[in-house]
Amino acid sequence: QVQLVESGGGLVQAGDSLRLSCAASGRAFSNYAMGWFRQAPGKDLEFVAAISWSGAITRYAGSVKGRFTISRDNARNTVFLQMNSLKPEDTAVYSCAADQQNQVVTVRWGFDYWGQGTQVTVSS
Repeated sequence: QVQLVESGGGLVQAGDSLRLSCAASGRAFSNYAMGWFRQAPGKDLEFVAAISWSGAITRYAGSVKGRFTISRDNARNTVFLQMNSLKPEDTAVYSCAADQQNQVVTVRWGFDYWGQGTQVTVSS
């Protein structure tokens, strides 16, 4: 069992940066691939980024590639999402997820555990 808690969200202006964190409980964290998803009001859950257990493999949605960076610190059981050059369309609730199969997939059903999410609001 893995419990995930996100933090770092907030209200920023377009062009600003934010760094989200996802703290995981459980000793198997370093064996799991991790991902970030987001959901804007009235829209479906959207894949943002994923990272393998070692950090060697990363994947990004086209809409964030070049602006967002996913990373992890297995010693601290934490995964990060550095978000730069934020746009109003990045406004959403951001959730992290853990994939115990370490597949680094981009679809929600590939992940086994989810956090509650943190709100990111980008004003124009």
